[in-house]
Amino acid sequence: MVVGHFATALVAKQQAPRGALAFYLVVSQLPDALWQGFHFLGVEPTLPANPMATSLSNMQVEMTYSHDLLPTLGWIVLAVLAGRGLFGSWRPGVTAGLLVLVHLFCDAISGHTHHVFGPESAAIGLGLYASAPYLALVIEGVFTLGVLAWVLRTDAKRAVRRARSTWVVWAAVFGGGLLMMFPSADRSLAELTGMAPIEALSGALVPGLVAMYVGMCAALIWADRRPLPES
Repeated sequence: MVVGHFATALVAKQQAPRGALAFYLVVSQLPDALWQGFHFLGVEPTLPANPMATSLSNMQVEMTYSHDLLPTLGWIVLAVLAGRGLFGSWRPGVTAGLLVLVHLFCDAISGHTHHVFGPESAAIGLGLYASAPYLALVIEGVFTLGVLAWVLRTDAKRAVRRARSTWVVWAAVFGGGLLMMFPSADRSLAELTGMAPIEALSGALVPGLVAMYVGMCAALIWADRRPLPES
């Protein structure tokens, strides 16, 4: 799951407004950020390395230290302490810990298979990215819509109005981000176009994902800071 995790950060900001949205966005994707960092360190290498040869169903990575259950418990504690330290309150910290826990749960329903600790341990999750990628994306879409509905319902209760630019950014990040994943659910770009993967793009998969995640975060932070329209 990708866009669904970002959506949970909006709920976190509503429920624990003392924390910064940027912090919640990072924490909501903390296991993925760790995976990308570990990839560059050679700890959790991701294949295929060429984005033109990659689909959701053929991506191979053993996320032992970033996503497996036992390390994730440690990341939850770290998130709680980081929120408490940065914002001087346990509420943002506990909220941050819950975001990491929700990330684990969401990935178990719609994502790659993870384990208790290491590939030889018990598997956790349905592994739908590999076995039923389109179903995984539909589940992510339903989850994201549900989270956004919660956000809007809370806005209505609190008489909060959102700027038009916020709606545009949300549509691009959540709707556009999800739609972009459908073509490559079970077939790579090379398979879809009949082209051979461009050699110059070898190794560009994870850097491209990092750029995408950073761009989505930046867009959501920008939208959150936009002034409300005048009455």
